[in-house]
Amino acid sequence: MAKEILDVMLAMRNTKQPYALATVVETIGSVSARIGAKAVIDEHGTLVAGWVGGGCAESITCHAALESIIFSRASVIDIDMDGDTLSEGMPCGGSIRVYIEPVLPKPELWILGHGRVAECLCQIGSLVGLEVVVSDPEVNRDNFVTASRLITNDMDLSQLTPAMGDYVVIATQSKSDHESLKRVLASEVDYIALISSRKRARLVMEYLRDQGFDEHELQRVKAPAGIDLGAKLPEEIALCVISEIVMERRGGSGARMQNQHLDVKRQSVLKS
Repeated sequence: MAKEILDVMLAMRNTKQPYALATVVETIGSVSARIGAKAVIDEHGTLVAGWVGGGCAESITCHAALESIIFSRASVIDIDMDGDTLSEGMPCGGSIRVYIEPVLPKPELWILGHGRVAECLCQIGSLVGLEVVVSDPEVNRDNFVTASRLITNDMDLSQLTPAMGDYVVIATQSKSDHESLKRVLASEVDYIALISSRKRARLVMEYLRDQGFDEHELQRVKAPAGIDLGAKLPEEIALCVISEIVMERRGGSGARMQNQHLDVKRQSVLKS
């Protein structure tokens, strides 16, 4: 059973499928599950391996696991199986406590470009927990040590396949960036960043409108990319872009923490 669960978890990790691992951490009374029993539940709420008890115990666990995946948070649930009648579903005479932990694949950060900004994007992106893919004919492992994958032979952009939940940063700073944007806009990715001057960003956006992309589609494009930190150096520019990605990923506001604290204090004073 343990080997089966491990094999399933490894297979789901390799195919970047989210899942939840449910573990029985406590039992009371007469129950069929044992402490340490485990089950793997997929993103649809289906038990794909393991066992934590049959009947309603499995149903309740799968439902909680689905919520755990959706909201990206672990939980502990108590399942009471001490009913007195068959109509209550689980008249076993006991209860179990189950710890449910979501296991979510890392989002991928797709970087197009090979310059110093791209190198810094790769380094900082890896530090904040993103799986980095770099695509450019001139990239090499020496300058992109933390990248999980390098793509050097993709002139037609056929290997540029970001998924929903990933992030794309176009840092080519060349005449081909508008063509890259056309390809990325055909994907389901929500965050697309273009590192460019304001003039270049305006020209690229006008080109995309002329190509038939509507305003709803173009809202996915951050051009110019990043949060305004007054950046000048390549390292600072990369930090601005990664900061915007973290804000998008975590639902931040981009406001100063100090100001948020003062706003809370003001609201508290007004209410009192």
